[in-house]
Amino acid sequence: MQYQLRQYAESTLGKGSLKEAVIKPEGEDLNEWIACHIVDFYNHVNMLYMAVSHHCTDETCPKMSAGEKYTYLWKDNGQYRESSQVPAQLYVKLLMQWVDAQLDDPRLFPVELGQPFPHNFQSEVAPNIMKRMLRVYAHLYWHHYPQMRQVGLATMMNTSFNHFILFVTKYDLVKSEELQPVKDVIKNLA
Repeated sequence: MQYQLRQYAESTLGKGSLKEAVIKPEGEDLNEWIACHIVDFYNHVNMLYMAVSHHCTDETCPKMSAGEKYTYLWKDNGQYRESSQVPAQLYVKLLMQWVDAQLDDPRLFPVELGQPFPHNFQSEVAPNIMKRMLRVYAHLYWHHYPQMRQVGLATMMNTSFNHFILFVTKYDLVKSEELQPVKDVIKNLA
């Protein structure tokens, strides 16, 4: 099912309208549609970050931030039980490991046909993942956009981010205050 949804999304993206690409196909399960996109956005943001990760060091990015005004603290149920400031590189590493663990958890992302998603998938699980992935996009725009241009990925990043924003706003997966660090980027992409 997810493979079919991914094929549909990719074929729609190829037609040029990102606004159309976020619309759930008639008769498809919304949780499946969201889950499929989470996987795709995870792959996109991971690839984009990895392309410039050698510029994101403990020295150049001693904290995970989007400019001076927005600093992101890491918290999980493991080593970081309290909100902690960590270097951006470590934050992104922890984030990708955390998202990967979420995706691999069949209680959150069912793999068996007919197995239900958790009741809080649209209200908590998906929004929490998307909020955290948004922070990587924000960090990339604020601190690594020149490097993205240098490696020829600025257009890909803008397209991926535009798709991400259209999707999270369509399905109300990220609160508007989380979008503040990238509000100018969103305005320019519109």
